[in-house]
Amino acid sequence: MTSSTKPHTAGFVAIVGRPNVGKSTLINALVGEKIAITSHHPNTTRNPIRGIISRPGFQMIVVDTPGVHKPKTLLGARLNEMVTENLESVDAAVLCLPADEAIGAGDEFIARSIASQRNIYLAITKIDRVKPEELMAHLQNVADFANKLGITPKEIVPISAKHDQQMDLLLELLSKALPESPSLYPEDITTDQAVEMTITELIREVAIEDLYEELPHSVVISIDEMSLREGKNFYDIHATLHVERDSQKAIIIGPQGSRLKAIGTRARGNIETFLGAKIYLGLHVKVSKEWQRDPKLLARLGFSEK
Repeated sequence: MTSSTKPHTAGFVAIVGRPNVGKSTLINALVGEKIAITSHHPNTTRNPIRGIISRPGFQMIVVDTPGVHKPKTLLGARLNEMVTENLESVDAAVLCLPADEAIGAGDEFIARSIASQRNIYLAITKIDRVKPEELMAHLQNVADFANKLGITPKEIVPISAKHDQQMDLLLELLSKALPESPSLYPEDITTDQAVEMTITELIREVAIEDLYEELPHSVVISIDEMSLREGKNFYDIHATLHVERDSQKAIIIGPQGSRLKAIGTRARGNIETFLGAKIYLGLHVKVSKEWQRDPKLLARLGFSEK
């Protein structure tokens, strides 16, 4: 290596913020493909999802964390624990503050939780939703907010992940926070999330889009069986949609099974795109009473204690 050659860097960047501030959309835009499910409903993300960005000179692993919120169930408490765990081992943190929403107590709580982080970046998300003069006023509010908390951000960057505005700039700025290191993951992958976890998320994305008003956070998915047919690029996948009450089971199945069939059809298309293969998708619905509050059920469904 000559003295003029920059050392390769690699490290972790956490994307944090209140529920529904654009974290998953930002991750997908940075990575350049869909690895995290998105929804206009809050608390869509339930598991920290790592997106891997490999470029000449650096590799950045961005962590999409569940939105921090006041927990009402054991599930909510476990989600907050996941965020804390991820913040303990990152090289930089990006706090998302939407341009079209006032800064509130939730933002302050999260900002204080990352205050000890050396490399803090403030991303003003969803700038496509506001007028230029509104954005200028919001930027001043953000600067005042950081000053009040004694936080010195490395940068304050207005972005629109949806419209790819200033995404290259944000990526370049974040890359400067990474320590010298070889790549930590193979450079041809974009996520370390297990295939089965991604499939459960793709099913849940469709289910909550159709049923959110009736079943806000009561649906969780488990894969019962997944197998590749011999000699074919074809998977058989059987999954269970867990709900908390019999009434919710009836809602998710729908008249003559119509709703469950529609969920299966849409989810199948998304999963086939993700796998690059044809699939058979068998879905059934199970009542797992009070799963959000049952420690054993939560552990079985992947929400373990720290």
